[in-house]
Amino acid sequence: MATPKTTAPTLAQIKKWPAVVSIPQAATAIGCSRSQLYELVKRGEAPVRTIPYGRRHVVITASLVALLEGA
Repeated sequence: MATPKTTAPTLAQIKKWPAVVSIPQAATAIGCSRSQLYELVKRGEAPVRTIPYGRRHVVITASLVALLEGA
């Protein structure tokens, strides 16, 4: 049985997200895999701003919106 593909959220939906979101959620919005975004964060090359939150990182939603708007 095939795994259903997660559709990317619209920009309007993303603008309604909380101030920070998980790496997998942000990866879906950007259109990359979560492992790819985790690797970019680890190397300090993520296209979005992240902040440490305990033992993990979260993505700042405003940064994600700016990226998707082409700012």
